[in-house]
Amino acid sequence: MAGFQLVSLRWRLLLLVALAIAPLIALTIAAGVRERSHAMEGAQANLQRLANLAAANEAQSLEGARQILRDLSSIPAVTGPPTECNSLLANILYKNEDYVNFGLIQMNGNVSCSAVPMTAPVNLGDRTHFKRAISERRFIAGNYVFGRVVRKHTVNLTYPIVRADAVVGVLFAAIDLSNLDRFVADIELPAGSLMWTLDGEGTVISRRPEPANWFGKHMDSAAERIAATGQGPTMLTDPDGVERLYASARVGKSNLSDYTVLIGVPRDAILAAALHDQRLALAGLLTTVLLAALAAWYGGNILVLRRVRQLAVTADLIASGSLSTRTGLRYGTEEISQLARSLDEMAQALERKEHERDAAQAHLMAADQRKDEFLAMLAHELRNPLAPISAGAQLLQLSQAHDPVVVRTAGIIVRQVAHMTRLIDDLLDVSRVTRGLVKLERELVDLGSVVADAAEQIAPLVTRKHQRLELDLGPHACMVDGDRKRLVQICGNLINNAAKYTPEGGQIRVTLTHGAGRVRLSVTDDGIGMPPELVGRVFDLFAQGERDSDRSQGGLGLGLALVKTLVLLHGGTVYASSPGLGLGSTFTIELARSQAMPAAPAPAAAPQRAMPAQRRRCLVVDDNVDAAATLAMFLETAGHEAVIAHNGGEALVAARTLRPAVCLLDIGLPDINGNELVARLRRLDGMGQALFIAVTGYGRKEDREQSLAAGFDHYFVKPLDTAALMAMLESQTSG
Repeated sequence: MAGFQLVSLRWRLLLLVALAIAPLIALTIAAGVRERSHAMEGAQANLQRLANLAAANEAQSLEGARQILRDLSSIPAVTGPPTECNSLLANILYKNEDYVNFGLIQMNGNVSCSAVPMTAPVNLGDRTHFKRAISERRFIAGNYVFGRVVRKHTVNLTYPIVRADAVVGVLFAAIDLSNLDRFVADIELPAGSLMWTLDGEGTVISRRPEPANWFGKHMDSAAERIAATGQGPTMLTDPDGVERLYASARVGKSNLSDYTVLIGVPRDAILAAALHDQRLALAGLLTTVLLAALAAWYGGNILVLRRVRQLAVTADLIASGSLSTRTGLRYGTEEISQLARSLDEMAQALERKEHERDAAQAHLMAADQRKDEFLAMLAHELRNPLAPISAGAQLLQLSQAHDPVVVRTAGIIVRQVAHMTRLIDDLLDVSRVTRGLVKLERELVDLGSVVADAAEQIAPLVTRKHQRLELDLGPHACMVDGDRKRLVQICGNLINNAAKYTPEGGQIRVTLTHGAGRVRLSVTDDGIGMPPELVGRVFDLFAQGERDSDRSQGGLGLGLALVKTLVLLHGGTVYASSPGLGLGSTFTIELARSQAMPAAPAPAAAPQRAMPAQRRRCLVVDDNVDAAATLAMFLETAGHEAVIAHNGGEALVAARTLRPAVCLLDIGLPDINGNELVARLRRLDGMGQALFIAVTGYGRKEDREQSLAAGFDHYFVKPLDTAALMAMLESQTSG
């Protein structure tokens, strides 16, 4: 069958058995062919001997006839009166039952004397045997004749009577052909064999079996040709359709007769013994093959396949994670036992490695947890000093607006604080994103508005470097299913990266296109470009282009790594290209386009609490004295009343006494956690309508969610975005 494959071990065992027995089959077939060939060779020799034996028997009978006729020729009574001659020949005939008549032929051909009385004169002068006996003056075995005296199928044997060196007559003896095969009756032939005797003209004078049907006839020309030429044993197909091997032999020497004995033995009879032996050999071979196949099929199943299946089941269980599984096979010295031992040892080693891996993984998770806690604490501790620096700089901008040096200096401080804050945020984000801890809050987002928001965030950097930022957002909305905040972060990082690596006065172009169900966003600059080796790894962590020794571009090499990870989380792709150094770069992201349109914006919700007046009493709680003081001064500068507490206890006392409208609480207080403090403050009389704002150095999402769940209304990460704080307070007041 086309495409057949031996996928079963059992079939492969059968194939091995077949391959092992194939030489035996070939040898058996070859031996059978050789045995048949030997049988045929032996049959040819034996058949030739049989033909010679039959010819010798017939020659012996002819020799006896010649002797009788020779003896008669010397008796004077033969040539005497006919009555004496007839009496003599009748007596001879009586004593020789194989003959049907004896007689004397005169030179004129008339039969003058006969052992069988004649009813009419008979002349045999036309007979060939008569003429030859006179001319050759010897014994002649004549051809087939139908006796004129005896009226039977006969052959005449003649012998000349010589007196005074002259032939005076010819004696003859007539043999009944129905008795001729009696001379070869002792020749045993296989069933279906034929034995012929032909005269000098090829006429049948004897046949066994069914002689009477063939007397005086000619046999098949091919067989007759074998008899005439004395050809060696030859295989012929007779008219009856039987294939026979023929051998011929002359009856006596040429001076005795021209007769030929021809024996044909059926080919099947010759090969019968060989075929019988071959059948026995084939039967034995088939029995061997069958027993071997059964041994391979059932014995292999018991001795090999069951154990192999057990090994396969064990291997599958080990592969599925069940490393405690063992084969359960008894170990021996054969290959399967060695395989079982190796499999068990492998499982044991894997189990040991798994325990080691679990321990190492637990250790790594603990170390990762400690790293996260360290990063969170580091961010908290870094943000705490940034908070008073930022607030102080903004205070200087507000209070010393008339002094340009102070305003410029304060602006530098604010920008550097913002840069430091972005570095801290990137450091925390890359830690969380690379560990898969970021979950996208998906919604239908217009990527054009996302690009506009990102460009607005990066605008101060672009403006400071006198760069030209072009937005080509297209006429149609490009909707995607994604997390708006993270998409803004992706676009912002790409534009920020382009601005950092583009010299002053350079150009940045943001292009938004769509097609074939995809949205493509490209950010192209004419900045410093990238060599080919950097293009392939630009999205790796900490990968950065060549920088001047002053590192004026800044950064830790985290922004693009965040871009790639966040794009992959959205199911998109991102890639970079650059013609070379000094020729600019292009960063492209592709996202699946959504065909849905955004829902109409919901009406603005009513404020949770209404403030009675513009000036508010604010309680600032922070254990960092500078951070609390600068925030209080900023609030006072903005027209609010500010009260400071440096721990939870002081905050509770101040709240009971002053009933503040706004509480700005740090989370990491020395005595009471900020999340616990907000709950206790809300339970105080008169504090139910107060606005609670968390101002903390912890910026993780889980920290934000935990604090909002504890009772905070808003959550700000240090350094405090004072503009956002004022806008929030103004919105609450106007409400």
